[in-house]
Amino acid sequence: MLHVPSNSFSDDRVAVRSSVGSADARVAEVDSTRLLQGQRELLIRHGGECYRLRHTRNDKLILTK
Repeated sequence: MLHVPSNSFSDDRVAVRSSVGSADARVAEVDSTRLLQGQRELLIRHGGECYRLRHTRNDKLILTK
């Protein structure tokens, strides 16, 4: 989980906006177009593992290990 101390911020790479979830916990929101930066897939390293985030032809996101 990405912790965002203020209500919002942005930089040249990713814009992040915090929103309130159903349990009033703040959750960061990242726009997929800014995250993917025009690419169809992105590799994410987490806990020593590599995950692939793909944007499909049907405009869906798929995360696989």
